[in-house]
Amino acid sequence: MEQELWLVAGLGNPGRQYEKTWHNCGYLVLEVLSQRHQIPLNKIRFKGLTGQGTIAGRKVVLLQPTTYMNLSGESVREAMAFYKIPPQRTLVIYDDLDLPAGQIRMRPSGGAGTHNGMRSIISQLGRQDFPRVRVGIGPLPANWELVSYVLSDIPQDQQKEMFEAFSRAADAVEKTLRDGIEAAMNQANQKKERHESE
Repeated sequence: MEQELWLVAGLGNPGRQYEKTWHNCGYLVLEVLSQRHQIPLNKIRFKGLTGQGTIAGRKVVLLQPTTYMNLSGESVREAMAFYKIPPQRTLVIYDDLDLPAGQIRMRPSGGAGTHNGMRSIISQLGRQDFPRVRVGIGPLPANWELVSYVLSDIPQDQQKEMFEAFSRAADAVEKTLRDGIEAAMNQANQKKERHESE
């Protein structure tokens, strides 16, 4: 029997000016996975950048939609249709303003919240029962407009914390592939401990 394939999609916006913005957390987590598992994101397919390889003994397609965030669903839907990957093996990684910066949350399904990329995916698929890893970027600072904030660069003094969060989000993806979504949720959804020295 052909081994079951997984799709892991990290959401963001293409282009150098968006590389290190809050809204590109999904892209940045995918880059961690790409480096860890030597899966280069170098093929242009499904309106995105893709790479194929193995993570935790499972075959995966990594996908960075390059449609801009609001149309992410077109890219995800095309990849799922081409490989015949069902929603339960489609894992989406994205930034979430409703979570404190640096916190990770995993869920097997759910709505889009305020996230346009997720809204696009749910709209394109006509369903919301696919697992997701959310990377906290909140709260919205006072006097900031939502769009201006999510498209601003992650400040220097928060980059270390956020890159640790990307690493933990990548761990959550690996745990899902190795042990299943429940085990990954138990690991990922523990509150991040604050060290006394921070």
